[in-house]
Amino acid sequence: MGIRISHSEPVSRSGLTIANLGQHLADVLPAHDWRKIRHLFDGTFADIAHIRHREAGQYAQILRRAATDPRMPANWGDLADIFAAAAQRAANAREPWVWS
Repeated sequence: MGIRISHSEPVSRSGLTIANLGQHLADVLPAHDWRKIRHLFDGTFADIAHIRHREAGQYAQILRRAATDPRMPANWGDLADIFAAAAQRAANAREPWVWS
């Protein structure tokens, strides 16, 4: 089953892919940043997540820092950057960032 992410390209991501990204995020992020986004990337997915635009903007910053961290493998950094861009688009549009 795929998870669709709003404000992103029309591709769904598998839960396994998102959870694997989460493992890399947990490795490179400070604990206080990881705690903010863990509910999305730890593999315990809710059916639908609606993230307010202000939170989406904060998540975008966290994901962008992780994507550019030198310890992040390039392919996983690229994926983190895709998520960051989607979160930022939602924030800029003042719309919820929806995972379904």
